[in-house]
Amino acid sequence: MEQISLSWDPVRRAYTVSELTAELRGLIAENFTDIWVSGEISGTKLAASGHYYFTLKDEAAQIRSVCYKMTARYLKFKPQDGVAVLARGRLDLYDARGELQLVVEALEPQGYGALQFAFEQLKRKLAAEGFFDAARKRALPALPERIGIVTSPTGAVIRDILQILERRCPGRHIRLYPAQVQGEGAAEQITSGVEYFSGSGWAEVVIVARGGGSLEDLWAFNEERVARAIAGCAVPVISAVGHETDFTIADFVADLRAPTPSAAAEMVIATRAGLFDRLDAGESKLRQAARLTLALLARRLAHQAMDPARLHRAMGRRMQRADELEYQLRDATRAALERHKRALSLAASRLGRLDVRLRFAEARRRLEGFESQVKQRMRLELNHSRAALTTLEAHLEQLSPLKILERGYALVTREDEHEGKLVKSPEDAPVGSEVRVRLAKGELTAKVKRR
Repeated sequence: MEQISLSWDPVRRAYTVSELTAELRGLIAENFTDIWVSGEISGTKLAASGHYYFTLKDEAAQIRSVCYKMTARYLKFKPQDGVAVLARGRLDLYDARGELQLVVEALEPQGYGALQFAFEQLKRKLAAEGFFDAARKRALPALPERIGIVTSPTGAVIRDILQILERRCPGRHIRLYPAQVQGEGAAEQITSGVEYFSGSGWAEVVIVARGGGSLEDLWAFNEERVARAIAGCAVPVISAVGHETDFTIADFVADLRAPTPSAAAEMVIATRAGLFDRLDAGESKLRQAARLTLALLARRLAHQAMDPARLHRAMGRRMQRADELEYQLRDATRAALERHKRALSLAASRLGRLDVRLRFAEARRRLEGFESQVKQRMRLELNHSRAALTTLEAHLEQLSPLKILERGYALVTREDEHEGKLVKSPEDAPVGSEVRVRLAKGELTAKVKRR
């Protein structure tokens, strides 16, 4: 019986690492796109890019997490080690390390409201930097002429403030910087308002105000940018946010906290009646002090008048002191005059040395001397050159070919294609060539017939 051999070779598929991680990422993305994870934050790192990297862990496991910069900007509080949180996000696979990570899109502290936690977190940070120190708080001006206000232009707050300011002391200059005081973009507008008054130099004091509301409604005044703008303002700032029981970070940073916007208007300026009361009280105290001083002087004078000898001695001492002071004044005046005279004489001497007319005269004398020297030197050079030229002219005339021609000699040159060539031998002028014969006076043209 023939034996049949069966063999099975399954088709194998080999993944590259990139293909495998891509497959896994797809599977993870399908099933873990929006999840909540409970854990404690550990190993928080803020990269230069603005991304937060940390680990979420419990008693038995941990998972790496990342919160990208664009998401972290909108978190109510920033990741912090040791805080138990609920993290919302999606799972992803980081190819470079083949590592599973949670991409965080929202954070909520467990057992603590997110806004309240963020409030306490920022409060601790700014307190550590000294923003709340009493030493940096500035006193308000007593009677400011120019008051800047940062608030909503349409709310009841601005109307209440303006009414109170007009009633208490009319004639003040008020400038409103309209700003949104709630919702997205409010913190940026409030910051811009404070920075405007700080940089313009117009306002003497600034009021940052809004009415009451929940913690969410007042949150713009708990933003770090607003706190730093108030702290860096060039003029004192009054924070008047919410009701008397409401507290914001702006209240702690500002130079003065008003329990309400209306109270801020009352604090920033005194009433006219109050000013008159203070003036009357000051006048009364001044009169009382003057009467007391006069009474004491009268008592001393009466006491001294009862003892004529004592009075004469006192008057003598005063007169002697007056004489001494007169002598000292006379000596000091005389010494001062002598010093001024010496200084004046020295200045006159220096001024004489620096007289422009004398310097011009000296310069003119030097220039005339230089001019005379130059003229004499030029005459000598010209005479010397003239003598040398005469000698060279005589020597050149002795060597001139024209002198030789005057003795009967002639210069013969070619006139054909070799024009100008000097004929020194018969070979230089073939038969039939034309030549030019230069004599002592005039020239001749000839044709060579024979040699």
